[in-house]
Amino acid sequence: MGVRGGRIGHFARATGRLAKTDTIDAGILAQFAKAIQPDIRPLPEKEAEALRALVARRRQLIQMLTMEKNRLEKSPSAGSEDIRNHIYYLTEALEKIDKDISRNIRKGPLWKEKETILTSTPGSGPVISCTLVAALPELGTLNRKAIAALVGLAPFNRDSGAYRGRRTMWGGRSHVRAALYMGTVSAIKFNPAIRSFYKRLVDAGKAKKLAITACMRKLLTILNTMMKNKATWIEVAS
Repeated sequence: MGVRGGRIGHFARATGRLAKTDTIDAGILAQFAKAIQPDIRPLPEKEAEALRALVARRRQLIQMLTMEKNRLEKSPSAGSEDIRNHIYYLTEALEKIDKDISRNIRKGPLWKEKETILTSTPGSGPVISCTLVAALPELGTLNRKAIAALVGLAPFNRDSGAYRGRRTMWGGRSHVRAALYMGTVSAIKFNPAIRSFYKRLVDAGKAKKLAITACMRKLLTILNTMMKNKATWIEVAS
């Protein structure tokens, strides 16, 4: 993503800067930094970039596997053999990339420590842990509101004058949110703290979808606190 991607792109359009040259882009960056004062974050290390690339590729393989399995259900027998062969190939590729991700995480003592902390939590398995290690390095360094906003789990007001709209969530890192969703569904079954929280919300009349979202935010908060304190689930729960 270049200079005009994401927030900076929106900022440029909002200020009427539609033309694009290196000089204009440099001015927009300076103006954006002065007006917004974004958090300063270090550039990703080479190893972290490699791990992120592996996690992104894993996500692509899962998507392709899902599509091929759906096609197989509807495919006539004439075309099913080719689909089965592709599913076999994708499954092998997925197994290989899982090993590569695990090997990369175990190379770095800090990553290994993070993985140990994250996987100690009921509901936080290898998939969510490697996603958080690779794609959410800020975990444990921000407060609960900031980390929720970064992932896209912080509700924002939609009010205007006397109108009070429903609070909505948007933006954030969708791939992290997707992994956290799967982890939360598992945690509702196996994590006593998340399970009781979910039951309390549903019993109080909260829609199940909204209750799961609230549980996602709670699980993220718990993991953030654990990372901040370098404490495993047993240490936090005891």
